[in-house]
Amino acid sequence: MKVFEVIQSVNDVLWSQYTPYVLLFAGVLFTIWTRFTQYHAMTHGIKVVRGKYDHEEDPGAISHFQALSAALSATVGLGNIGGVALAIAAGGPGALFWMWIVGVFGMALKTIEITLAMMYRNTDDPENPHGGAMWVVEKVLGSKGGRWKIIARAIGVFFCITLIISTFTGGNMYQAYSVADLTKYYFDVPKIVTGIVMAVLVGMVIIGGIKRIGDVAGKLVPIMCVIYLLAAFSVLAVYMGEIPGMFALIFESAFNPTEATGAFIGGTLGYTFMQGMKRALFSNEAGQGSAPIAHAAAKTKEPAREGIVGGIGPFIDTLCICTVTALVILATGTWNRAAVGDITESVALNQSEKNVYQIANTKDPKKIKSENEIPSHQNIKSLPEKKSGPWKSGDNLFLMAKTDGPKHSTTDSSLLRVKGSIVEAPTGATDEAKGTLVIAWSQVKIKPDEWSEAPKKVTLVSKSIYADYNGATLTGHAFDRAFPGLGKWLVTLAAWLFAISTMISWSYYGEQGMVYMVGNKGVLPYKIVFLIGAIYAAAFIESTEQMVLFMDLGTGAMLWANIPIVLCLGFLAVRCLGNYRDRLNSGEFDQPDK
Repeated sequence: MKVFEVIQSVNDVLWSQYTPYVLLFAGVLFTIWTRFTQYHAMTHGIKVVRGKYDHEEDPGAISHFQALSAALSATVGLGNIGGVALAIAAGGPGALFWMWIVGVFGMALKTIEITLAMMYRNTDDPENPHGGAMWVVEKVLGSKGGRWKIIARAIGVFFCITLIISTFTGGNMYQAYSVADLTKYYFDVPKIVTGIVMAVLVGMVIIGGIKRIGDVAGKLVPIMCVIYLLAAFSVLAVYMGEIPGMFALIFESAFNPTEATGAFIGGTLGYTFMQGMKRALFSNEAGQGSAPIAHAAAKTKEPAREGIVGGIGPFIDTLCICTVTALVILATGTWNRAAVGDITESVALNQSEKNVYQIANTKDPKKIKSENEIPSHQNIKSLPEKKSGPWKSGDNLFLMAKTDGPKHSTTDSSLLRVKGSIVEAPTGATDEAKGTLVIAWSQVKIKPDEWSEAPKKVTLVSKSIYADYNGATLTGHAFDRAFPGLGKWLVTLAAWLFAISTMISWSYYGEQGMVYMVGNKGVLPYKIVFLIGAIYAAAFIESTEQMVLFMDLGTGAMLWANIPIVLCLGFLAVRCLGNYRDRLNSGEFDQPDK
């Protein structure tokens, strides 16, 4: 579809080769400028979260702990389950190293973002404060008056537009799509049913506003994190002997191209770097400017205090939960898993037109005859048995193909995948074939500019067939490889909890964007469209590739709207943090109420 081609073109700009370096520069800059605020987040920040510095009379609506929980409920989502799997599957083990880098420097970046938001939040209604990059620009630049006020308003509205895009794509649609895909895979629940149930559950919470969101998040986030981590640690305990080798592989792959092995088709250093950066940023949101909106509701009169608390978020999200997920995928050998077996039916990869290849049956092409023979179909009886249960409609798989020598620019490999999906026999099939499960093979379209040179020929490597898992289903499969059924029940439960909590918090982020742009009158229509978006994504988004395009669009747009603001005005937050640290060291806060 042309819409996806347009989105891909926009993403190519948003995620150019310069994007990761700009973000790294910002993270390193504020790490040094704040004298390694990461240390203060893990020391003083923990004390603040425990309530030591809480004051009931301070302006705000929720406690420091609830604010951190609300922000974490947005970041600890399907990015930790599905996003990590996408990074490892595409970029290899080295992607995790770059996720760590984003997590460490993201702690400083988030501290700056949140401190700025707290300094310039709108507390006209102390029970419902508003904060975020839009209010920072409004109060800093807008206070100069004249044309500056117009410029500030335009920048604030532009930020809110990107916020709404990110809300609907990564904060809503990706969550609903991933849960629906996972639930359909394991329990064969129609995707639209999952979408409706999620919309109802999320709607019951978001109607109550930030206080209810903070209360639900404060209870839900710790429980879901503990359950997920306990299950992951039980898997890692089984593979304890593999862990040292996994860390060695992670560091080696971070600085060297990863060769093709098993189901992994290879990855260049640059591609590994980009995948790790993208998925870490999607997961912990450092630099996006979303978390400050939740933290701005915290009860405190010290902006830097909440900023320091916010720095804890990327540590929990990326350095803890994402790492554990990645280690499970790596230790169980899921990322480079072997083929499930050899396909028994004779097949070939034929060129149907220039740079387009199609699987065709060579044994009995007339057995299943459809009115439209593209894509070609193949009887499922030719598949080997699957260890985890019978093949069923909706299962995905792929064969390996290779070019006549040219290598892909991102994978540095001549290998590529020929994807297929199990479906019921198509309309127009013979009576003999009706009701039969068949494989619908997708076309392989070669884009010459993505290869070292245009391939003249593409052929199948062998008849070995691999089960194809997308995002959350890959993580579920990794858990199942250790304890059959654990992925089915635990990962599905975790995915539901993570997704619902993320959607709840992101709905609030988008709501604050609507309030800034059009006032409270836009809140109810926004919430209705938000919930409809969840149903749409669950039921009608066709593939993970399409969903990732939407996801990257939202994350990239918001990054480029927020990072310039942080770089231009971050010195104000650095000054505030320095002043707070001096007062803390002088003993000014030694006698808190609690």
